[in-house]
Amino acid sequence: MHQVSEPAILYFGTPVALISSMNANGTANLAPMSSVFWLGWRCMIGLSSLSKTTENILRSRECVLNLPSQQEAAAVNRLAKLTGSNPVPEGKLKKGYRYEPDKFGVAGFSPLKSLTVQPPRALECPVQLEAMLEAAHGLAENDPQQRGRIIVMELRITKVHLREDILMNGHPNRVDPEKWRPLIMSFQEFYGLGPQLHYSTLAEIPEALYASPDIEKTRSK
Repeated sequence: MHQVSEPAILYFGTPVALISSMNANGTANLAPMSSVFWLGWRCMIGLSSLSKTTENILRSRECVLNLPSQQEAAAVNRLAKLTGSNPVPEGKLKKGYRYEPDKFGVAGFSPLKSLTVQPPRALECPVQLEAMLEAAHGLAENDPQQRGRIIVMELRITKVHLREDILMNGHPNRVDPEKWRPLIMSFQEFYGLGPQLHYSTLAEIPEALYASPDIEKTRSK
């Protein structure tokens, strides 16, 4: 049986991403989020309009999406209630956030120089996606109560870094889903992926047929 329900959030399960960005003073910021999805070499992310990450991306138009595996859950947790904004926004104060200027250090992640953007990558994350901002849109712009609170950003990936142990044997441009175990956020709790449940007929389609023209743009950088 089903029943009508009103959950406060609808986080049914999405991968966690750690966004690194550059503060105006030249230091690096690192922030976890899970409102993200990918299409080709582009992705959409949703962020609070008051966050330091949002401020940094709108100003510099670049960032890095670092994808942690299940093994980095504890390190991600150390970032969960930290903010790079000082003073701390009122909404985050109510949720128990505190200001922290050295998020890489507190979490135990090592900054690593990027190739196409200024923000550093997080060395310990198996996947690191350098990205440029293509567009930004307000969410719920037709609702006076929500207007201006959330910003949705379209990012174009400019360089992909994959740790060798998650690659498919003999295929340097393919991730092996049997080896890659992303950290998943489901209703504010951390989860991982289990073993493959069933063969997918979509896997019969050669992955190369999904290649985006954006890939060609990155090869000269």
